[in-house]
Amino acid sequence: MKEQILAVQRMQDYVEAHLEETVGLSDLAKVSLFSPWHSHRLFQEYTGLTPANYIRRLRLAKAALRIKNENVRIIDVAFDLGFGSVDGFTRAFFREFGMCPSEYAANPVPITLFVPYGAKFRALRKERTTMKTNNIFIQVIHKPARKVLCKRGIKAEDYFPYCEEVGCDVWGLLLSMDSLCGEPVSLWLPQQYKKPGTSTYVQGVEVDTDYHGAVPEGFDVIDLPEADYLMFQGEPFAEEDYCDAITAVQQAMDGYDPTVIGYVWDDSNPRIQLEPRGNRGYIELRSVCKK
Repeated sequence: MKEQILAVQRMQDYVEAHLEETVGLSDLAKVSLFSPWHSHRLFQEYTGLTPANYIRRLRLAKAALRIKNENVRIIDVAFDLGFGSVDGFTRAFFREFGMCPSEYAANPVPITLFVPYGAKFRALRKERTTMKTNNIFIQVIHKPARKVLCKRGIKAEDYFPYCEEVGCDVWGLLLSMDSLCGEPVSLWLPQQYKKPGTSTYVQGVEVDTDYHGAVPEGFDVIDLPEADYLMFQGEPFAEEDYCDAITAVQQAMDGYDPTVIGYVWDDSNPRIQLEPRGNRGYIELRSVCKK
């Protein structure tokens, strides 16, 4: 992988680790191993944002999550995340999300949070590693009847084509919403849940069957029945090995015979993918029913 890409990734990692501190261009230059001028140019080239704008948007996303999920004062959030004043934080929050922090605290509607995709992951789409997953944990879990608020694509059968069709900002919007399983989900929809001219692969959040909250513009609501699933979870992995981690789990799933534990596959329900996170291993779920 190009050294420039790795340099940008190191800068992104540094920002994430020091978000509540003052991060200057000199700090980024030290971790990138390039001059401040060259570090600034590389950062903007590979992320599409200047370091200052990137840091501001990431801090605002973290601030919004704290306001929604924690009982905190807006003044504390502002100063904890490096804003010099409450007024400055309020103006920045309004420019980013179209509402004041106090409005959002009173009514935390879905908003699009900035998601800082790492520079190295774009390059890794074209590279393969030799990572091997030796252990796959399998567990039967039960999902209740629920609704899924989802954004459909056009023809996408997987993540990267989906992002190209609808944009990667969808995930940032989903992160601002509460989900029954605690996080957004990606789904491969069976034919009965698809609309003509729409994708198999979608992203969304699971909510209660009596959900009457906001549905973001352009989203659909799908009713899903209660169902048993086999959850396949791989070993923790280095973030740069995420493609291989996904492949290893999917191959294990494809080769598994659920009849050995008294089940058969039930592909009338969507297959479910959770966000690939290296610290927990890749997780995918496939529906089953009793033999």
